[in-house]
Amino acid sequence: MASNSSSISEAEAALYDRQIRLWGLEAQKRLRASSVLFIGLKGLGAEVCKNVVLSGINSITLMDHNTVTEEDFCSNFLISSREDIGKNRAASSVERTQELNPNVIVKSDNDNPDNKPDIFFEQFDVVCATCCPRATIFRLNNICHGKNIKFFAGDVFGFYGYMFADLNDHEFVEEKAKMIEKEDSNGVKKLVADDTETVVTKKTFSYCRFKDALDVDWSTEKYAKALKRASDVYFIMQILLMFREQFGRDPQPGNLENDRTELQRLREEVLDALKVKSDPVDDNFSGHCAAELSPICAIVGGVMGQEIIKAVSCRDVPHNNFFFFNGLNSTGIVDCIGS
Repeated sequence: MASNSSSISEAEAALYDRQIRLWGLEAQKRLRASSVLFIGLKGLGAEVCKNVVLSGINSITLMDHNTVTEEDFCSNFLISSREDIGKNRAASSVERTQELNPNVIVKSDNDNPDNKPDIFFEQFDVVCATCCPRATIFRLNNICHGKNIKFFAGDVFGFYGYMFADLNDHEFVEEKAKMIEKEDSNGVKKLVADDTETVVTKKTFSYCRFKDALDVDWSTEKYAKALKRASDVYFIMQILLMFREQFGRDPQPGNLENDRTELQRLREEVLDALKVKSDPVDDNFSGHCAAELSPICAIVGGVMGQEIIKAVSCRDVPHNNFFFFNGLNSTGIVDCIGS
């Protein structure tokens, strides 16, 4: 089990050798000293958890107040046995998570995050919330933003998935090849990259809260122009979060015909509230947003895990602030909305 120290043992240095070569010893030490809270242990949560645990984080806490269902076996590979059906989802995910990396401290918490006092979240460096109600995301984000805790949220709805990050004012380093002046065959001097030497520069990004990223007026000049390149998943995400809020669940494959009627109704409400004059969401979306599809979880979870590692290690340019993935046309888009 890991200790509270950020020092790297010889065994850990050997285990994380490739990572240390990639992002450096100091970045690995930052990971080694950090703790992450994962809220929501369905398919997406399992994917993100796996990627972060393998990176060599110090400790993680798995939080989920729900019980294991048959559907979990289709998406959450951290649950190993059907005997876990009816048991707490977080507790049932601990054993396999620990097996991924014995050097990481793995804990579980079967409480509802809504029942936790604000001070509970201050013990973590990163809070990652998946499959949560919109009100829960808003509250967690507000707590984290006020205490300078790095916050991530995400979901997978059928073929659609998204990740959101609020890192507050985040400072990081970027390493690039040094630019040198060379003459071409015509004697013209040009700047070219020298692959043998790199330059490290410090940068800072400022992030907005999730609520601000949702409450955008798309009739303004700034966003009316951006609408042409905006991902339809941004609007689909809002529709599905509204569905979850009104019905206390997500669209279900066995009830999709009835759910599609409600989804179409909510589409009109959401687009009208956002003052979207065109229709960026086609009628077919409502037939492709039920259940968590494992391939979509793997893609969104891979990006989300990567962004958590970058945020903790303070290495490389982080996404600011959304990543959207549409599995129907296999497109992923990074976009900054609300900042």
